[in-house]
Amino acid sequence: MKLSLSVRIAEAACKTKLNIPFVDLTQMAADLGYQALCMRASVVGVQSSDEELQQVRTIVDQAGLEVSMITADMNIPQNNDQSPQALQDFGPTLHVAEMLGSRLIRVCLKQETDIPHAQRACDQAAEQGIQLVHQFHPACLFEEVERSIAVLKQIDRPNFGVIYEPASLLMCGQPYGEPVLREVLPWLKNVYVQNLVITEDGPDHLETWCLGDRPFQLLPYWDESGRGIDFRQVLAGLNAVDYDGFFTIHQAEGIVTADDARNYAARCKEWVDSLDS
Repeated sequence: MKLSLSVRIAEAACKTKLNIPFVDLTQMAADLGYQALCMRASVVGVQSSDEELQQVRTIVDQAGLEVSMITADMNIPQNNDQSPQALQDFGPTLHVAEMLGSRLIRVCLKQETDIPHAQRACDQAAEQGIQLVHQFHPACLFEEVERSIAVLKQIDRPNFGVIYEPASLLMCGQPYGEPVLREVLPWLKNVYVQNLVITEDGPDHLETWCLGDRPFQLLPYWDESGRGIDFRQVLAGLNAVDYDGFFTIHQAEGIVTADDARNYAARCKEWVDSLDS
């Protein structure tokens, strides 16, 4: 697997900008041994000029990294009602992917009527060798495993797949171990990891369609209380299915200084390395 760091770790709460300069985050990731960055519209996206896109591409290339995936529209991380609209006019998103050299684009579907748009976007993307991926995520068509597989079969495009994200599956009361990975293996394109525990006194809440409001608390990846995601089970499952794509540190941390970002990313890298020990 190739280790990727999401720019989300240093995003402001609004998810529209970074708290630290992108060039600092990029160099830090390279210094620490990450192989890629997961890009979001908080850095550049469909709202950006070609000059801005090229500047970001140059920074990434000079650091010796690649872009593991793009989320080119700010609505998609918000998971709002506008998030599927990018599929209806997909040319600008494809342009961002081409400029940044990414082969994966994250999209969002919230209604059955979004499926034909996804199919057309896939057909456009296929001409450029690009794949579309949808994260397992609350309040969308990809909350539950079996429903997600049904949607994947409806879309029926070889360049449309899923981002396996065990914390979202846990949030929606779904299993996330090796059997699930085997079920979704034909569509498995990317891996995101976060850590959390569902708890009635959780400081944060997320609305799901399948289970209603879910109070939760984020945990460090390396938490050893046994309350959160069993990452050794996750890694064992990924190894069992011979997954060799990106493994992305994706947890929102709201980091506000470059030193904090470096310390956090270094600790995450050490944690990932420890999973193989």
